[in-house]
Amino acid sequence: MTDHKEDQVNEIEALESIYPDEIEVLETDPFHIFNVIIKPTEFEETDESASCTVKFQYVQNYPDEAPVFEITDLENLDEEYEDILNDFINEQISENLGMAMVFTIVSALQEKIAVIIEDRKRQEEEEKERVFREKEEAEQKKFEGTKVSVETFLAWKLKFEAEVNELKAQRLKDNPEPKGLSGKEMFMQDDKLDESDMIFLQSEDADVEVDESLFQDMEDLDIEDDEGLDLDDSDGAVD
Repeated sequence: MTDHKEDQVNEIEALESIYPDEIEVLETDPFHIFNVIIKPTEFEETDESASCTVKFQYVQNYPDEAPVFEITDLENLDEEYEDILNDFINEQISENLGMAMVFTIVSALQEKIAVIIEDRKRQEEEEKERVFREKEEAEQKKFEGTKVSVETFLAWKLKFEAEVNELKAQRLKDNPEPKGLSGKEMFMQDDKLDESDMIFLQSEDADVEVDESLFQDMEDLDIEDDEGLDLDDSDGAVD
């Protein structure tokens, strides 16, 4: 007959010698209850490190019967990993049922957490590279500009001309040009304008005043006698 109690005590002693700083026995009667802090084999206290604490409880027929377990703490691991680790522990129990298995479960969890850390680091690096690549591509596009084809140029030209015409129309609306006829246009439309000066001079009310002082000094001017001018010259030349 298998002595399950003896098997349980022997395993606890072995675990305490292997993991002296990680195991904590909480109860011994009627069955052992203990916590094990599980860290990767090559564990370093860094921001990237991770660990979990699992509480085990033996049952009367352990190891022929599965132990009770509970993940009580996750260190630097998201809650989504709790379900992953629970499933992983159940797999280990199914594979090792019938023999002392806590050491096997702890060893497998150490490797599992190490893989999780490596996968997380790889994903973070890939995300950084993706963000960097997107920024680099965005910066490159600023210098490349837009490739121009005949179709895109014609579309731009139509849009540009429409904007120019709109600006011109707005400018004329804000600052309308003065409208009026030029002197020539007025003359062509009204041929009586050439008689206006004569009508004015012939009117009885029109007095044309002459400033005689402008001619007072005419006698002082040295004007040569016009006898020397040959006005009868047929070609109109002056000798």
